[in-house]
Amino acid sequence: MMQRAVFSRGALLAQNTAAALESSLAPRSAPLLMRLDRSMSSVTIPPPASILRPLEVPFRYLFGPGPSNVPPRVLAASGRPIIGHLHPEMYEIMNDIKKGIQYIFQTENNMTISMSGSGHAAMECAVFNTVEPGESVLIAINGIWGERVAEIAERMGANVHRMVKTPGEYFSNTEIEQAMAKHKPVLFFLTHGESSAGLCHPMDGIGDICHKHNCLFLVDTVASMGAAPIFMDKQKIDILYTGSQKALNAPPGTAPISFNDRACDKMFNRKTKPVSYLLDMTHLSNYWGCDGQTVRQYHHTGPVSGFFALRESLAIVAEKGLEESWRQHKEVAAYLYKGLEDLGLSLFIPDKDMRLPSVTTIAIPKGYDWREMLMYMMKNHQMEMTGGLGPSIGMVLRIGLMGYNCQKTNADMALHALADALKNCKKSKV
Repeated sequence: MMQRAVFSRGALLAQNTAAALESSLAPRSAPLLMRLDRSMSSVTIPPPASILRPLEVPFRYLFGPGPSNVPPRVLAASGRPIIGHLHPEMYEIMNDIKKGIQYIFQTENNMTISMSGSGHAAMECAVFNTVEPGESVLIAINGIWGERVAEIAERMGANVHRMVKTPGEYFSNTEIEQAMAKHKPVLFFLTHGESSAGLCHPMDGIGDICHKHNCLFLVDTVASMGAAPIFMDKQKIDILYTGSQKALNAPPGTAPISFNDRACDKMFNRKTKPVSYLLDMTHLSNYWGCDGQTVRQYHHTGPVSGFFALRESLAIVAEKGLEESWRQHKEVAAYLYKGLEDLGLSLFIPDKDMRLPSVTTIAIPKGYDWREMLMYMMKNHQMEMTGGLGPSIGMVLRIGLMGYNCQKTNADMALHALADALKNCKKSKV
């Protein structure tokens, strides 16, 4: 009723305005009215028919590598009334987010914020702010995320050195230190949770190696944060970032990131400005109240609803407790592993201690078209699983049970869908 009343008042206002305009123009010349008619009918592109239809979004079980299904509590938070991005109440919410990030990262770093964008925004922010053109960086590549960081660093003019391994393999501390001694990088990148292969990389001791060689240690935890243990301060990680849409239960679009004092010293004593204004931490640190200034200046309009959702998702993790979240992901993953093996499927990462609890990878069943299997499960079970990504395409199927989706009942649903696909999809005899 309220909506119809608003429309009725709007129509009446338009009618009265038109009448007033007509009466004011009546004494004037006809050519003026003709010109006005032409200007009012200058729209040549009609409203698209598709957008005039009501929005329809199907329900899907998002059991891929992300995004994952979002709890009703977080969806409700994102639907709260918009407030201004520079209102005091918004600053309070941002302060809460900062404290929540410090908790899940296990850090006391003051320079802790959320990017207005996906994990890629945090990835670029980390590189753009701490590396200058011509400087040496070392990138560990055992999946797609190392490839992405290498390309980002090359685009901004860094001297990129790659350590490359097959998806599913990891780098020893000895290999890392040898490469560091050879290339003398200012930054070393490593993915903690390599979702394209399902690997959770060991972290202990690498921070010490980086400090020994006066190199910043940058870690990607987009797929692992909240699902596998990580300790930013204890493990001497200089820059850490994640994304909102996986085990943290929030919609895509925000990306927590933190810089320690070593990283800040490098970042704020540059000879050149970062290549991106939007991602410049000189401005972002002020926007998030991290630079000690009493007044926060306008830099960009943050995703207000996205920050509401992120705050609520961090609250859920805090209420549950990090250790309980880690335990739950490990337990459900182990339950899933057994079910997959009972189906005769082979886990891609042979060492169970190296598997990423949030994203499980299985070798593509022999004789099956993996694309056909995925389409079958989507069509018949409304369930998303995915194939590989980047260098792991054609090697694996990926099953993600993280955050809100991390339940044994969901593991049972995923196993049932896989069993159905194995039964009904064509199997080659070759």
